[in-house]
Amino acid sequence: MHAWRPVEVPTIPATPGAYGLPDEVSLVTTDARRLVPVGPQQGVAGLYVCGITPYDATHIGHAFTYVSFDVLNRVWRDLGLTVQYAQNVTDVDDPLLERAEQTGEDWKELATSQIDLFRSDMEALRVIPPDWYVPATAIIDEVVDLIEQLRAAGSIYQVDDPRYPDWYFRAAQAPGFGEVSHLNRAQMLGEFAEHGGDPDRPGKEDALDCLVWRMERSGEPAWDSSLGRGRPGWHIECTAIALNRLGRDFSVQAGGRDLAFPHHEMCAAEAVVATGEPFAQSYAHVGMVSLDGQKMSKSLGNLELVSRLVNQGMDPMTVRLALLAQHYRDDWEWMPSLAESAQRRLDAWRAAVHAPTGTAAEPTLADVRYGLRTDLDTPMALAVIDEWSSAVLAGEGSDEAAPGQMAAAIDALLGVTL
Repeated sequence: MHAWRPVEVPTIPATPGAYGLPDEVSLVTTDARRLVPVGPQQGVAGLYVCGITPYDATHIGHAFTYVSFDVLNRVWRDLGLTVQYAQNVTDVDDPLLERAEQTGEDWKELATSQIDLFRSDMEALRVIPPDWYVPATAIIDEVVDLIEQLRAAGSIYQVDDPRYPDWYFRAAQAPGFGEVSHLNRAQMLGEFAEHGGDPDRPGKEDALDCLVWRMERSGEPAWDSSLGRGRPGWHIECTAIALNRLGRDFSVQAGGRDLAFPHHEMCAAEAVVATGEPFAQSYAHVGMVSLDGQKMSKSLGNLELVSRLVNQGMDPMTVRLALLAQHYRDDWEWMPSLAESAQRRLDAWRAAVHAPTGTAAEPTLADVRYGLRTDLDTPMALAVIDEWSSAVLAGEGSDEAAPGQMAAAIDALLGVTL
C-alpha cells in the first residue's frame, strides 16, 4: 500500500503584536451557527476529518474538504499549537462491496487501489497527512468494545428479524440529540434516507435509530464478535477511531456538509452515551461542489477527478489555488474557468516571489493571518497576496528579503509551493 509521505511546512516569524491579530482561530460552526473560537489557545488541537469510502477516485468535492481543513491545520500550527489529526477510511461498506461486485474485483484489492490513489492525490495537493489514518477493518475490536459500552448503557437492541437480527443504537434518546445539525424530525428523516440511513427498516424501535453492527450476509465480509458474526455500521467506526486516538471532547470534527446529519449527529450521540461527555467541541462543514448543475457525487457519476486533471498536465498547485479561491462554507460549481484563473494567479505569484526585491512582507502577512484566523477566509487571503504580487510586478518596493518571506509564508499558511 502506498505510504502517505510527510509534508514539510516552513516555520515563519510571528506577526508583531502591533497589528492586533486574533490569537485564536474562529469558525462559523454548524452546531453553534455563529463565529466561535475553535481549538485551545495553547497546547493540543484535536482534528478529526471523516475520510473516504474507497470505491472510486478522489473528486474535486473531496479535495475541497481536505484542502479546506488542511488550512485549519496549518493556521493552528502557525499559532504554535500541536495538532493531532485523525482520519478514517471506510474500507468495508455497502458502496465498496457493490462496486466490487459490479466490476468483478476483489473488494480488498479495490479498496487498496483507491486508497493508494487518494493518498497520491493528497500528496500532490500538499495536504499534511493525518497522524492516524485508520481503516475500519483494522479496528473491529475497538468498534465491538464501544458497542458493548452502549449495550451496558441499555442503548442498543437487535431488530426482530429471524434472518438478520442487526444491532441498532437508540440515537434519538441520546442527550443533546439534534444539537449538531439543528434539524427537526421531518428534516432528519429525509436526510437519514438520503445519506445512508434506513428509516423504513422493519423492526426498528424508532426510524432514526442507526445501525451499529450488521449481521453477516452471504458473500459479505464478516468478523466474529460478542455481538455475533458481522461488520460495523458506518457511524460507530468514526466514533471509535476518534475516541481512541483524540480522546473525549477534542477540538473539531469536520467534513462535507452532507455529513452533519446523520453521520456527525450519530457520532456525537454514540459518544455521549458511551462516555458521558461531549464527542467534539465543534463541528465544521464545507459547502457542496457541483458540476453541470448537480452536486458532484460518485453515485451520479458527475465527477471531476484530481488525478485526471493532474494527468492532463495541470499543476497540482493550480488545483489547490482553485479550491482556496472558494470560501469553505460556500456551495460552488467547478468550471474550467476556475482553473484558468488559478493558473494566472499562480504564474503571477511565482514571478513575484522570484523578483529581486519587493514591498515589505509583514503588513501583507498580517492581513493574510487575520483572514485565515477569521473563519478561514481563504478568498481574502488570496486577494491580499494578489495585491502584493501586483505591486512587486509593477516594480514597487526595495525589500530584498520580502519575496523569500512571502514564498515561505504562502507555503506555510496556504500549502502552495512557489
